[in-house]
Amino acid sequence: MTSLPLSPAIVTDMVGSLFIIIFSFLSLRYAWLLTRKQPENFLWGFLFYFCMTLAAFAISRAIGHLLKHILLFSDKQELWQTISPISGGTNTLLMISLAAVTIYYHKGIEGYQAINKKARSLKEAYDQLEVAADQLQGMNLHLEEMVVERTSELSASEKKFRNLFNNSKDMVYFSDSTNQLLTINGAGFEMLGYPVQGAPALNLFDIFKNETDLDSYYETLLSQGFVEDLEVEFARADGTGIHVLLSATAVYDDKGLFIGCEGIVKDLTRIKTMMKQLAASEKMASVGQMAAGVAHEINTPLGVILGYSQLMMDDFAPESEQGQNLAIIERQTKACRKIVADLLKFSRQSENAREDIAINEILLDVIAVTQHSLNMDHINVRQDFAQELPLIVGDTERLRQVFVNLVNNAHHAMEKQGSGDLTMITRYDPDTHTVVATVQDTGHGIPDKIKARIFDPFFTTKSVGKGTGLGLSVSYGIIQDHGGQIEVESPVINRQSGEKMPGAAFHVKIPVMLVEAASVHE
Repeated sequence: MTSLPLSPAIVTDMVGSLFIIIFSFLSLRYAWLLTRKQPENFLWGFLFYFCMTLAAFAISRAIGHLLKHILLFSDKQELWQTISPISGGTNTLLMISLAAVTIYYHKGIEGYQAINKKARSLKEAYDQLEVAADQLQGMNLHLEEMVVERTSELSASEKKFRNLFNNSKDMVYFSDSTNQLLTINGAGFEMLGYPVQGAPALNLFDIFKNETDLDSYYETLLSQGFVEDLEVEFARADGTGIHVLLSATAVYDDKGLFIGCEGIVKDLTRIKTMMKQLAASEKMASVGQMAAGVAHEINTPLGVILGYSQLMMDDFAPESEQGQNLAIIERQTKACRKIVADLLKFSRQSENAREDIAINEILLDVIAVTQHSLNMDHINVRQDFAQELPLIVGDTERLRQVFVNLVNNAHHAMEKQGSGDLTMITRYDPDTHTVVATVQDTGHGIPDKIKARIFDPFFTTKSVGKGTGLGLSVSYGIIQDHGGQIEVESPVINRQSGEKMPGAAFHVKIPVMLVEAASVHE
């Protein structure tokens, strides 16, 4: 049997061992470069350690093979037999290490992925914390500006509410669950007649005139949660009553429990007065129409009676009984005709002249006519006339009759006192473009209960035989016919001090714009 040469195999084995060393170190170097580029990458770290183990195994195996061939060619087989177990054991150990690294590769990858997932989660949390930190830092930097801006908004809102609360002409109040008034504005104190400073603690029980109205208000508030346009009567500090319109809303806490209410109260006194005046005007208009018809019907038979009585007086001597009886008939018939004439004037059925009038001149004429009788009862006449008053247009005689009636009424109110002051005042009101003439006395005044009736026909407080009750009614009609109005004030308020004075004042207001109308007609 021909033997084959071993040299090619040996050379191949030795060259292969060298190439294993070269390639393993090239792999090790490439893995090292990857770990330097991405140190945090677990895969490159694992590959680097794998290449290190592979390089160690390649060196151990190559050195063992090379040493084997060298010793065998040198006839040192005994030395190789000694080294061979060590080389084989080292190769086996390195092979086992390489296998262990390969086996635990998958576990390492799973661990890496878990760690990587946790790291991403932590990074996301860190990013969110960083964003939150930036927001907190921004809020911290602008916190003062935000607080100032919010404070400014709250201050403006509070100022608007405070202005509305303080400047409201209606009463605004807040009360608790026991109807105790916690807060009330200045208009409310003024409406109730209490001073703003030092006012006593008030309860709705104190200011409701009728307890039944308070019970109805409270029950409605609890059942519906609000009260709308409730018309009730309030009691003022001086005991007088005022009519008001009340609206309120219940206030509840977080648990839905009733803790109080907030309300607005509007004074209806002026509206009530205007309604009474309107009703009185309508009543006077209807009575005037009736009076005109009655006056015309009565005037004819009175004229017949007067004519026949005067004819019969020519047949009897004035001293005779028949003559005296006829004189009485004539006198009483004339008195009846005067009453009829007053009725006709009241109903404005008679004709009247229109001319330019200076109101001061009319008042001076009235004073000249009435001053003697006033002085007899020790009544002083005072004049406070404004100079250069605008002219008015009207009937001089009828206006003179108005002021004579007013002066006579003032005289009657003071004659039982034995003395008094009668003041006549004129002024111009630029706001209403009217000339205002006032007749003011210091008499007993006019009670509130009859103040709304003094202009009614045939209403009088004088004793029988001293008045027909038509004086103020006729005066009212004359002034209305001139486009003006008469207002009564009792007691009289001093315009300088604001104090109440005894007596009554009648303010006659006649518009001056009628002058322009007269000029146009001319």
